[in-house]
Amino acid sequence: MEGLKRYFDKDALAKHLGIELVEISAGAAVARMPVRPHHLNSHGMVHGAAIFALADFAFAAASNSHGTVAVALSASILFVKAGGPGTLTARASEVSISPKIGTYAITVTDDSGDTVASFQGQVYRKRDPISCGA
Repeated sequence: MEGLKRYFDKDALAKHLGIELVEISAGAAVARMPVRPHHLNSHGMVHGAAIFALADFAFAAASNSHGTVAVALSASILFVKAGGPGTLTARASEVSISPKIGTYAITVTDDSGDTVASFQGQVYRKRDPISCGA
């Protein structure tokens, strides 16, 4: 799994947004994003796109954790609470998997453990192995 962690460290958007992959295991991942001024919308709340990007990154890590390329077929998000200062954490878990399709649930929480968003995604699982080389 350490190779996969290095693989996801190369994600340029995640790096730009300050998203860190904290954990990765078969079918699961945890990612964190400290909230910075550039994550805020004009209301002073965390922008929905930043929350979506965090959840999507955890989704990508979990769905690719089996070592083969998985690409999104669909993704949806439900915002349930405004994101504010602190750190947001996304926890992704596999709901179901077959040779071709994987379904994932991702919960984004704030520092208090309150749910900020609920994200669901489905991937197409390709046969191509992920290249974890440097």
